[in-house]
Amino acid sequence: MMTISQLSLYFLLAINVITLILFGVDKLKAKKHWWRIPEATLLIMAGIGGSIGALSGMYLFHHKTMHKNFYIGVPTMLLLQISITIYILTL
Repeated sequence: MMTISQLSLYFLLAINVITLILFGVDKLKAKKHWWRIPEATLLIMAGIGGSIGALSGMYLFHHKTMHKNFYIGVPTMLLLQISITIYILTL
């Protein structure tokens, strides 16, 4: 039986890997002029725990780095998620 902390860790790992892949796929689609992944989807993925994957994808793929919602929003989400995690761990 897995503990809640183990499940949380697996969730965070999975959501960050998925978010990183989505940023890469969206960059590829942008280059090919194909149908794109909506910005709202990318931001939601970052907001539900994938902010490390989103930030990594932004700089690894040089994608969305000029969009204010991303270059301000994603690091803000990451700091908020780190703060919430620290708060929960110190209860």
